[in-house]
Amino acid sequence: MKSPIILQNIPCTLVTGFLGSGKTTLINQLIATKPADERWALLINEFGRIGVDGALLTSSQDSHTTNDIAIREVSGGCICCTSQLPLQIALSRLLSDHHPKRLVIEPTGLAHPRELIQQLSAPHWQTALKMQAVITVLSALQWQQEKYRTHEGFQAHIRDADVLVINRYIQLSTDERQALRAWIDKLNAQVSIIWAASDNHTTTHDLNTSTGYSAALNAQLFKPSFVISKQQRINIAEPYKAVVSLRPLRNSLTENSLHNSAINNDDAKPDTSIELPYRYHEQQQDILLAGWRLPAEYVLNADKLQNWLLTLPNWQRIKGVVNTSNGWLQINFTPDSLSTKTVSTQVDSRLEIILQASTGQKDAIEVKLDWEAYDNEIMALLI
Repeated sequence: MKSPIILQNIPCTLVTGFLGSGKTTLINQLIATKPADERWALLINEFGRIGVDGALLTSSQDSHTTNDIAIREVSGGCICCTSQLPLQIALSRLLSDHHPKRLVIEPTGLAHPRELIQQLSAPHWQTALKMQAVITVLSALQWQQEKYRTHEGFQAHIRDADVLVINRYIQLSTDERQALRAWIDKLNAQVSIIWAASDNHTTTHDLNTSTGYSAALNAQLFKPSFVISKQQRINIAEPYKAVVSLRPLRNSLTENSLHNSAINNDDAKPDTSIELPYRYHEQQQDILLAGWRLPAEYVLNADKLQNWLLTLPNWQRIKGVVNTSNGWLQINFTPDSLSTKTVSTQVDSRLEIILQASTGQKDAIEVKLDWEAYDNEIMALLI
């Protein structure tokens, strides 16, 4: 029997960007444009094991299906640095179970986008998916730091973009904006640029400046992807190049070296196989990952929790949905952006952190953490 997803020609948008660039915010902005009578699906790839991004993308009580949006999370690794099987299984089940009118894929910020583009350009997806413009998010605050703009993984996202959405740019001077444009042109002269909405300042590379940001962004959902079409032509002309050469990013600011993925297959159900409270931690090259899941009835002091998180050493990303003294809060921290938002009741509290294990300098001292002490410190925040 043929797979039910064949010949559906479902519009699919790939949203990429380096760790902490603002992909979740952009996807929420795309969701805001969804027609009320359409069912969408999101495939989210998380580097850690807890699975937080689905909750960050919706404030519904059911974090997997809300406002006619189905969410499937692939956690515990990078779908583009492992075999293609996790991606195929996750996509096939998401499409066959929910029959969406549109699909959005968000790979982890530690992913190499070229690998995922190669996978999605394979012949067996060309009848099922209609690939639209690859949207890449660029944080201007990150770009201002040399460690980002000279980083191969950071640059990789720019090279494989159809459209680049630039946020957090207000503080850039005119000269810095010109330098940013020149840097982008060297990497990808064909990319279209949208400056994310900030007050009333919205400009674009090839769109009328009077066009609103939301309209400019929504238009990308209906534009074919030049990047993926080019890869598809390569696959036809040189079939041997269509075989994905799987590799993690190297020389990294935060390096991806995971080679296994764990798929969360229980779309609308909480994972009851894990006894709460639960914590994991692991080290992959120069990054440290840790996450906690706590019973919903555990209430943490909101102010003390934030203070505790911000004192963690060398943190690169903190995200979570936690029951606190201020109610249920979404936490979404990057070094240049601290965001919290009140949300509705969740099935449990989830918190995940990414730390850089060392600065990469010759005489740097590696971060050594006492995770049991951290468990005790979190429990001390209970009220």
